[in-house]
Amino acid sequence: MSKLTPDMQRMVNEQKLGFVATVNADGTPNLSPKATFVVIDDEHLAFGDLRSPNTARNLADRAGIEVNFVDPLVRKGFRARGQAVYHAEGTPQFNDLLAKFDAWGPLTEALRGIVNISIERASLVTSPAYDRGADEAQLRTQWIAHFEALNASN
Repeated sequence: MSKLTPDMQRMVNEQKLGFVATVNADGTPNLSPKATFVVIDDEHLAFGDLRSPNTARNLADRAGIEVNFVDPLVRKGFRARGQAVYHAEGTPQFNDLLAKFDAWGPLTEALRGIVNISIERASLVTSPAYDRGADEAQLRTQWIAHFEALNASN
């Protein structure tokens, strides 16, 4: 089993947004952004189900899941693969996990369930720009300028 490093845990706490991949009944991928992630411990992540009917359905039949997080400014992130269990609102497991979502405030009232992911493998993901000698400071400066230009044009 691969554990979530402190840097991976920091990224979840800072970025919040992760992309969840599950498999549909017909074998096609289901990719869904989720912005309600919390770190349970170095072997578990969880996210709240606000509007995740396809993800919940897929996990009921096939527990395999992969989650990806990327910091868009430094073009680094990680992927975590494992097995997920869906805990519906009102179940003892849901109630136990709900305390981890305190930071979400009133949004927790809208949770239909909580998906608890047991991490089997976690690995770093980096942009090919690092292969060409770029460093974090350069990429951060470049992408901040890019997003500022986008913001100015809107």
